[in-house]
Amino acid sequence: MTPRVTVLQLDTSFPRIAGDVGCPDSYARPPQIIKISGASVGSIVTDTPQNIDVTPFAEAMYHAEGDIIVTSCGFLSYWQDHLAKLSDRPFISSSLVALEQLAAVIPPDALQILTFDANRLNAAHFGRYPTYVHSILGLLPTHHLRQVISQNLDTLDDAAARKDVTDLMAQQQTQEHQHILLECTNLPPYRAAIKAATGLPVTDILTMVEAACPGAVDPRFN
Repeated sequence: MTPRVTVLQLDTSFPRIAGDVGCPDSYARPPQIIKISGASVGSIVTDTPQNIDVTPFAEAMYHAEGDIIVTSCGFLSYWQDHLAKLSDRPFISSSLVALEQLAAVIPPDALQILTFDANRLNAAHFGRYPTYVHSILGLLPTHHLRQVISQNLDTLDDAAARKDVTDLMAQQQTQEHQHILLECTNLPPYRAAIKAATGLPVTDILTMVEAACPGAVDPRFN
């Protein structure tokens, strides 16, 4: 049977297009989406992740029905081990968990980590890999996708978001770069465009879900 994904989603209402971790069309089978009441972008996207109240996320873990559980915000990486212990199924809080494999072959100066807010993602989110904070690259405040997320807007201009992201990544490339990690779970819709613009392999939350639970992700995004 096709595996099912449970998404612990922040309390947001902005559009989630195919490829977004919170969009049902991102998966091979309709996911279970548990919206965490009160978990706003402002309360989770913080430079002090140790102060996040993860009690609602912990409670939601016990209601998860999927074969794998993920969150809709990579800034929850600080709580990976704590929450993973609450389930016997694979749990991925953030694509930053991929550093466990990537750090073995790619040094910080060869990796680009694209995040929603570079001013708030810091060493506390990186666990055993704090030197990779030097790999962080953030969406600009003027970028359409960042405005949609931060302001919880009702509409998303997919073409504008795609252009902002691909232009940013193309402009930031150097000969040293070998790999791109998309920390933000709203960025996977643009993975193919980023790969085309940079020529680099890209890891994101959906590629990680598919690696941990083959067949769970729609083939367009795995």
